[in-house]
Amino acid sequence: MNNAHALLKQYFGFDSFRAGQQEVISTIIAGSSAAAIFPTGSGKSLCYQLPAIALPHLTLVVSPLLALMQDQLAFLASRGIAAASIDSTQTPEQAAAVLDGVSDGSIKILMISVERLNNERFRRFIGGIDISLLVVDEAHCISEWGHNFRPDYLKLPSYQQALNIPQVLLLTATATAKVIEDMGRKFNIAPADITLTGFYRPNLDIGAVGIKEQDKQQYLAQWLTAQQQSSGIVYVTLQKTAEVIASYLQSQGYKALAYHAGLDNDRRSAIQAQFMRGEVPIIVATIAFGMGIDKSDIRFVVHYDLPKSIENYAQEIGRAGRDAQQSQCLVLANKDNLNVLENFVFGDTPEQSAIAKVIGEIQSVSQQTNSWEMMLNQLSTSSNIRPLSLKTLLVYLEMQGAIKPKFSYFAEYRYKLLTSLPDILGRFDPERQSFVKAIIDTSSKAKIWHSADLNQLETVYPNSRGRAIKALDYLDQKQLIELQSKQLTQVFDVFDEPLNDRGLPSRLFQQFKQKEQSEIQRINFLVSFFGSDHCLSLQLAQYFSDPNVCSPCGHCSVCRQQVTVLPEPANLKPLSEYDFNAVTQEAVDKLKAQGSAVLLTRFLCGLTTPVFTKLKLRQVKGFGYFERYRFQDVLHWVENHL
Repeated sequence: MNNAHALLKQYFGFDSFRAGQQEVISTIIAGSSAAAIFPTGSGKSLCYQLPAIALPHLTLVVSPLLALMQDQLAFLASRGIAAASIDSTQTPEQAAAVLDGVSDGSIKILMISVERLNNERFRRFIGGIDISLLVVDEAHCISEWGHNFRPDYLKLPSYQQALNIPQVLLLTATATAKVIEDMGRKFNIAPADITLTGFYRPNLDIGAVGIKEQDKQQYLAQWLTAQQQSSGIVYVTLQKTAEVIASYLQSQGYKALAYHAGLDNDRRSAIQAQFMRGEVPIIVATIAFGMGIDKSDIRFVVHYDLPKSIENYAQEIGRAGRDAQQSQCLVLANKDNLNVLENFVFGDTPEQSAIAKVIGEIQSVSQQTNSWEMMLNQLSTSSNIRPLSLKTLLVYLEMQGAIKPKFSYFAEYRYKLLTSLPDILGRFDPERQSFVKAIIDTSSKAKIWHSADLNQLETVYPNSRGRAIKALDYLDQKQLIELQSKQLTQVFDVFDEPLNDRGLPSRLFQQFKQKEQSEIQRINFLVSFFGSDHCLSLQLAQYFSDPNVCSPCGHCSVCRQQVTVLPEPANLKPLSEYDFNAVTQEAVDKLKAQGSAVLLTRFLCGLTTPVFTKLKLRQVKGFGYFERYRFQDVLHWVENHL
């Protein structure tokens, strides 16, 4: 490890490793795969950044958020480490420069989203590159039992094999014992090569106060006075709450801004930059804010509403006190927002009829060829299943042996010439010249853009699709054309026997219901956690399998003898007193035959579905009318009236 210590000093300016870093880095440099489960802000990124310098080939990092990538790239650039990303915000020239750098070996670290690996062009490119290490950031996303399961992550082990990547490094801050075991098994990582440093951070003072909804604004303003204009984040559940609370704090003399997914990218970037520079000390944000925020002097994190889950809570308070100085973490706890949190979960479960519809579509188109082609957004709209839930359904079908991913391709390749045709052709030898000319000759042409017709090309050059895409990519990289690829189409092998099982739709629906119940239990755990009379720090440490904490912390709100009692929500007007037709008639008229009890309940609870977007139901009277009522209560009321 002498070499690792030298690199640590030379590139990062540190004399010693933080807890756990040396073990993980030693494992990677020795040629094995590893996993690092470290608390937020404790140096997980160094575990791949340092080995990337020492390893002979490219380090490929899969990261879930663009903001996370940009912050890490800025840090690597400041250390003189050649790193880049491929993302949708880049111009063709910028993307081409990155691909050139990867091809010639001058770029050591490439960061991508997991969705990038669905891209046929990118897979063909990266398949020709030697890769030393695959890094999976936020690796808990691979586990169904994690709090942020992402179906595309399940494909990463097969991508690792297909790309012949010898080692993998998994990074996460929030994983239970069940999730850690699941992650390790999927990537064949030996238990001895999984490093947990412990969750507990003694500089975080965590606490909760039971408070009625109408008293929270005033309490927050008074509490912030004691923080003496230090930097902090106030987390809320809804976008409109972020705006209301930011405005209220401004009226009380605080420099505060709202941040949420409803703002455009430029506005969000500007707000984040102001916060990082200390110009705006307080951000009132939904969970859209925080990933990739590496500000060391955040002195407080307030949860104005209950967090989404215990994992989200752990991740969000982990943004405080990264400089190891004392920091406050406060939850303003009541049960008013509990129904809203639960209702988000009910928006993700497809109806059994929708699952059956997808299965029926696969059967109808696969009878002749035993294969099925699918465009996700089209199928999402036709089946009325949210895209992420639809991806999960396809993974479930794969696990049942009903389908198997074969390959994916873009249905459309459009390009425009950036120089004259003779100039393009003049750069190639006669054989390649002939092939490039054939691509252009068989393309359909509009005024500026050409659409490649790869089927027509194959009548001239049989089995040439892969070569044609490689040629178009080369022309794009050399800035001889501007290339756009559209309509990602996934192709699956279909296996009739499991697909024809009449019980399959019901089984898959029950699988979604189990996931739904698991999420509801997660929320209920939150309520019992914040209202508990046991040390909060100790409970958190045990939840995240921290082997180092065995006794109460002595400084959380429970240890200070301040046990929280969560006020019950204000009484809502009984549903029986509402006129069913008055609040649902417009939606029923628009939905027509599609209007099931579940769909109508989602409408009334303000939960979006693809069909609502298609029919513009968010603008219709009644949408979100009962967002503060329990989904199951509204469903029962709707069923009694249909």
